[in-house]
Amino acid sequence: MADTHANGSHDPLPKPNVVVAKSGTPMHEFEDARQQIACSALRTPLVRLNCFKAPSEIYLKLENLQPIGSFKIRGAASAMAHIPGDQLQRGVLTASAGNMAQGVAWRARELGIPCTVVAPETAPGVKLQAIERLGGRVIKVSFERWWQAFEERAYPGVDATFIHAFDDPHVMAGNGTIGLEILEDLPDADAVIIPWGGGGLTCGIAAALRAKKPNCRIYAAEVATAAPLSASLAAGAVQVVDYQPSFVDGIGSKTVFPQMLERARRLIDGALVASLAEVAAAMRLLAERNHTIAEGAGACPVACALAGQAGSGKIACVVSGGNIDLKKLCAVLSQQVS
Repeated sequence: MADTHANGSHDPLPKPNVVVAKSGTPMHEFEDARQQIACSALRTPLVRLNCFKAPSEIYLKLENLQPIGSFKIRGAASAMAHIPGDQLQRGVLTASAGNMAQGVAWRARELGIPCTVVAPETAPGVKLQAIERLGGRVIKVSFERWWQAFEERAYPGVDATFIHAFDDPHVMAGNGTIGLEILEDLPDADAVIIPWGGGGLTCGIAAALRAKKPNCRIYAAEVATAAPLSASLAAGAVQVVDYQPSFVDGIGSKTVFPQMLERARRLIDGALVASLAEVAAAMRLLAERNHTIAEGAGACPVACALAGQAGSGKIACVVSGGNIDLKKLCAVLSQQVS
């Protein structure tokens, strides 16, 4: 298999270590997570993309239909199910650009506990407003200070349990339930493409897929303006890239966590990179053909599949979310953004 970059070059990746994938997350953990999140998360549909000129049979795993408009509710509910009750009562804290924060805030509201969110200044207003509607308290900081909260798993002055958006085994187990559902609905899937933000979604789904169907091709999807995983896989070590904010705000960063890079090297077949223009075109296609609103992150796997980067056969794309500012959506749909 190969790591495919924005310029079309290919670098070999080591063959995914199926044994490690299985032993790293036993199947019963995904099944347990499915039961633990059933009270909060939906079992979302898998539908065919209505574009028969595509280079493959493309299917859409519609996580944008979750109550918060994003898959993040799965990982949040799974992680919070493992926090002792007395500790949980003190509240929860997370660092998020919007979607994980909404997942944590949603579950916190259900449990009647406080929720605090550290968000970057670049976070979309529509997502921040949704967090506040759910009762979450938002602390806006610089991008650098936000990333520091991920590393420290805490924020000064907030006495609460930190819920990591991606580097947490329970979060990844919750995310992995998406993989179980994909294979139940499309057992002969040849490939699955998953948006790469911090890596928790990709690695969680990939671990479940490797355990259930080892030969399925698994790819992470990044946008060209913020693709540290592709660069890090090519270099064989963590790289820092030139991060450029864009309408694709749910994925992308300057770098990757070393532990997430190592998980990715074991679990996936490569990283695919889409341009902003390709992501915008995929968003328009989803709206026109499948009447589906996808944010940039959710459309990125579809853009990669449409470009033929994942090869042929039956390809499932995880449409991770649909939380996008309406003005920004209108600009994309009217081709003012490309």
